[in-house]
Amino acid sequence: MIIGLILASAHPAIIVYAQSLLPGRVGMVAGLFFGLAFGIAGVGAWLLGRLADATSITFVYHVCAFLPAIGLLAAFLPEMTKPKPRRRQKKLRDHAPSAQNLTSR
Repeated sequence: MIIGLILASAHPAIIVYAQSLLPGRVGMVAGLFFGLAFGIAGVGAWLLGRLADATSITFVYHVCAFLPAIGLLAAFLPEMTKPKPRRRQKKLRDHAPSAQNLTSR
């Protein structure tokens, strides 16, 4: 149960990371990740069931004990730096030339 909580706690961070990669498609990224998560979980349950039928449930428990180690691959994710904010240009107050500018020419 503890390992399940640890694995589930990474899900929001992964979604936020992916949403920062596609800032204009926040809903699409969240839906895609939830769909993929449930789909892959279903395929994983089927594969572990087949493995348990071929070997034993004890062997599947041993395999599942090492699955959280896959999370160590997160160390190889690229580092995201925040984009530097663009400087705003000063707005011109008057677009028409002033009388002082006309006389100095």
